[in-house]
Amino acid sequence: MATIEKRRAGDGICTYRARVRLKGHPSATATFVRLTDAKRWAQSTEASIRDGRYFKTAEAKRHTVAELIDRYEREVLACEPKNAKNTRRNLRWWGARIGPLTLADVTPAVIVECRSALLATSTRRKRPMSPATVARYMAALSHALTIAVREWQWLDDSPMRKVSKPREPRGRERFLSEDERQRLLNACKVSSQQWLYAVVVLAISTGMRRGEILTLRWPQVDLKAGRILLHQTKNGSSRAVPLSGVALALIADLAKVRRIDSDLLFFGDDVSKPFALDNHWRRALEVAKVHDFKFHDLRHTAASYLAMNGASTIEIAAVLGHKTLAMVQRYSHLSSSHTEAVVASMNERIFGRIANE
Repeated sequence: MATIEKRRAGDGICTYRARVRLKGHPSATATFVRLTDAKRWAQSTEASIRDGRYFKTAEAKRHTVAELIDRYEREVLACEPKNAKNTRRNLRWWGARIGPLTLADVTPAVIVECRSALLATSTRRKRPMSPATVARYMAALSHALTIAVREWQWLDDSPMRKVSKPREPRGRERFLSEDERQRLLNACKVSSQQWLYAVVVLAISTGMRRGEILTLRWPQVDLKAGRILLHQTKNGSSRAVPLSGVALALIADLAKVRRIDSDLLFFGDDVSKPFALDNHWRRALEVAKVHDFKFHDLRHTAASYLAMNGASTIEIAAVLGHKTLAMVQRYSHLSSSHTEAVVASMNERIFGRIANE
């Protein structure tokens, strides 16, 4: 039940101390200048305690955003080194912006204001920060808030759930045409960089990411089984990549002359590090006269070729290592003929062939 005690200070000013006591719960107190405020607080607090909401709110008032970020870095990021550098950078932006605020003060409106500030931020290239980048900043804080809700009991709910992320543009769909592919491969063959041709063939054949290819080591390669095992990938899961055809032959040739002082497939002047790709890649694009094309587009090229050769979205996702189908839906229109053939086969099996009259 709630009680209200009137108090008079030495200077004659009256205050009202409200106290709420319910069996099985710690007592809650607050002091007000006006009696009506004390009664209103007592009524709402008693209702909140009965509903199990009050003390979670009180906990949120005891911790700041800065404390949240510090604990998250110590306990979560320390155990997840992959991409921790970028996440830590994003979280520190939030710490500089709203670090002193208590978690109770971090409302959806506060997050929306920060989202607008991020969208108005200029990058090093003097361009507005992209929606995709802003979404990653928001995702970093969102996960920290979720941990605070689920594991630390610092919050009743995450305010980020009520804030929408900026809409990202549709994913890039650039891939090599037949003619472009041949010109680019020819340019890579005559490149002064001995690994460039094999690297590009591997990217087109397997859909592996640039970093996955450049850091590839011989213990990951199984020539007899025709596969590459990737232990650390972008989505955090290991995956086996099928290796066949020209790509398998090229890797087998490299294995015959591999160095004993480095287990990297594609090493640089320093055999302990991958070779520098960028300048040789740009030069090959210029020689091949292939425009508006990035190395990552080789991954799109592999996915597009798979789709055009009848692979389903599930199969493409398995090859590329995507956990969901959302990322490969962009290639679904390229496999429409395969889909039509599957439907036609199913109907013929169930209903039989319809004779042409």
